[in-house]
Amino acid sequence: MTALPHPSIQKRMWHDAPVFTGLALFIALTAIPLLAAAMIDPRSFLGAPIWQKPLQFHLALSVYIVTLAFFARFLPHSMITSRRWRIYAGVVAFCIIAELVWVGGAATYGIASHFNTDDPVMGTIYGFMGAFAVILTSASLVMGIAIWRNPATGLSPAMHLAIALGLILTFVLTVIAAGTMSSMPGHHVGIPVTGARVPIVGWSREVGDLRVAHFLATHALHVVPLAGFTGSRPLVWAAAAGFTALTTGVFVLGLMGQPLI
Repeated sequence: MTALPHPSIQKRMWHDAPVFTGLALFIALTAIPLLAAAMIDPRSFLGAPIWQKPLQFHLALSVYIVTLAFFARFLPHSMITSRRWRIYAGVVAFCIIAELVWVGGAATYGIASHFNTDDPVMGTIYGFMGAFAVILTSASLVMGIAIWRNPATGLSPAMHLAIALGLILTFVLTVIAAGTMSSMPGHHVGIPVTGARVPIVGWSREVGDLRVAHFLATHALHVVPLAGFTGSRPLVWAAAAGFTALTTGVFVLGLMGQPLI
C-alpha cells in the first residue's frame, strides 16, 4: 500500500477526483484481509503463494488510481465538474473493482484467473475482464489528452508535456503489451524447466515473460513526467521516446522467448 500524501494534497485529490481517491482508499483497506489470508493460508498456485497475485493487483491498481487522482488537478475545471466525467469515472471504478474481485475470487477457490481456458465460466469472465482492463486503462488516455489540451494547468511547458505524454503512453503501451499477452496461451514464451523466477515480481528467468513489458508500460505515467523537471521540452520528448524504445525492446525480447534477467 502506498503512503498517504500531505493533508493539503489529500484535500485537493478529494475535491478534483473524489471517485478515484475514494477507490484508492477502498483498495488499500480491502488489502488488509488479503494480507491476513496470506499469513494464515499456506496454499500455493503454480509455485507462488496463492494470495500473492491478488496483493500485487491491489498494489498496482492502488498506485495507478492514486496517480490519476493526483493528476486530476490539471484537468479543465469544466471537465471535473461535468456529469459525463463523473459517470465515466464511476465506470472506471467499477471495472477496477471487478478486476480485484475476479482475481481474489480465483485465489479463494485455488484456480487460475488468467488464461483459464479449461473452465468455461472463467474463460468467459476472462474475456469480460479484458474489456474492463481496456476501459480502466483508458482513463490515462482520456486524462492525458485533456491535460494536453488544457492551457490553464499552471505547469511549466516541459512538465505539462511530460505529464500528458506519460498518461497517453501508459494507455498505448499497455494495450499493446497486454493485448498481445491476452491473445496467447499464457504470459510465458517458452516452457520453463526449473521455474526460476525474479523475486517478488515473479518474472521468469528461463524464458520470455511478457509481464515485464506490461509492467513497464503501466508505469509510463510515473517515469515520463520525471523528465519534466529538466524544464526542457526536447528532453521530455527524448525521455518519452527512450521509454517507449525500452518497453518495446523488452517486449520484443519476451516475444523471442528470452528472459530479461
